[in-house]
Amino acid sequence: MQTNPLQTVKSTYDRALTLARQGDVAQAASLLDGLALTAPSLPEIHFQRARLAARLGDQDKRLSSIDRAVSLRATEPAILTEAIAAHSAAGHHDTVLDLYDQLIALDPKVIKPQAEKALYLQTAGRFEESEKLLRKLQKKHPHDAELYRMLATTIRIAPNDPMIGAMRRLASHPRLSALGRMHINFALAKAMEDTKNTAKVFSHLHLANKTQSELFPDDPASRAAERKGVLAAQRNLNSVPAAKGTDPALIFVTGLPRSGTTLVEQIIGSHSKVHTGGEMATALRTAYSVFGQGAEMRRLTEEPTDSFQTFTQRLDSALHSFADPAKPYLTDKSIMVFLIYGLLHAALPNARFIVVHRDPRDIALSIYKNHFNAGTHRYANDLASIAEVIKSFRQIISHWRDTLPDRFAEVRYEDLVADPETQSKRLIASAGLDWEDQCLNFHQKGGTVKTLSLHQVRQPIYQSSAAAWRRYETELQPFIDAWGDTPCD
Repeated sequence: MQTNPLQTVKSTYDRALTLARQGDVAQAASLLDGLALTAPSLPEIHFQRARLAARLGDQDKRLSSIDRAVSLRATEPAILTEAIAAHSAAGHHDTVLDLYDQLIALDPKVIKPQAEKALYLQTAGRFEESEKLLRKLQKKHPHDAELYRMLATTIRIAPNDPMIGAMRRLASHPRLSALGRMHINFALAKAMEDTKNTAKVFSHLHLANKTQSELFPDDPASRAAERKGVLAAQRNLNSVPAAKGTDPALIFVTGLPRSGTTLVEQIIGSHSKVHTGGEMATALRTAYSVFGQGAEMRRLTEEPTDSFQTFTQRLDSALHSFADPAKPYLTDKSIMVFLIYGLLHAALPNARFIVVHRDPRDIALSIYKNHFNAGTHRYANDLASIAEVIKSFRQIISHWRDTLPDRFAEVRYEDLVADPETQSKRLIASAGLDWEDQCLNFHQKGGTVKTLSLHQVRQPIYQSSAAAWRRYETELQPFIDAWGDTPCD
């Protein structure tokens, strides 16, 4: 019986996807490589090759495969979206923006890709172009509250800006959704602060955070159980025999949101041997997949050596899509990774740990003022809950300070902005690197930045945000009461 070539291709393709879902990415990629030779005109094959290449850390293959898929079917949104992700990771700003234009052209009435293009312009440091596009979208879609919040985040709003009136009208619209009410009140709070109407800032913040808490309720009991379980699992853990660490070596930069971790990462990432990974979230995710999720994490002193080897291998693989092969160090500023510093210290002998502290009142103010991605940082909507989370963080860091014998350093944001050169040199030394003068000029580096602090990292170090909480001391009273007598330094 003669075999149908198309049926053979489909069978092999399906098997490759099954292997990928089962975690055998290398074998799946090998099958797709063969299909790319036998059926080079099928865009689905090149699309999947690109996705697997990302998981394997093969950036060149990822780019060449997705570019081939785009050349074969540039009218498929999923292919264009994957191409945007691939070229974003490579920092190819002009290519990304061209791909966004192709995606927008498929349906010019859809807001999402246009808003995402505006956000990408911000991450690329092209703020004027982003503002122009967002204002254009606002005129076309005056009832889309998220557009106002997106723009307000990255510009200084003037008192005579007509956007303020438009936002007020939208805020009082009877059919505004709960999500829209959240977005518009965050935007109005920023507008009131920019225009020096500080007495009105917190009335909008309270509405925004109340609405967000109703949409995404907090679960403090679950949060506490996770902390307790994960820390207990690492108790009395010593260095893992024959541990080799990852390639590239990791420099963990940890702190609470809005504490200055982005600034610290950018200083370290300006070193010629370092690539910035941002909030990769690979370490905690990998630890949970190997040793148990959250509160269910198993006691690590009872785990076989093979489990730690598996952890390191999986983490090493997960890093590849973030790393630059030419640089031996990679920063990771994932927020929650401080929970597993004991595991990371034991399993990764070439890792470094840098913790960033800031006045808790400034952290609380900045957290409460900012919108985080839906469902993340749910404690951020309540000032007393923010106090509890900051206290918990400090307690855990105190534990690691007493437990980890080396490779552990701490920096205060206020010290860094007051004496950038001295503190930056200390940071670079703590990362195990020799000093380079360019680390003081991090704001000139360029590249892609994905963080709420993206506007600040394009500027030199400044001190204006230190002690900002004093302008809102009365409004922050719920936080201050919950903080109690605990020292702030």
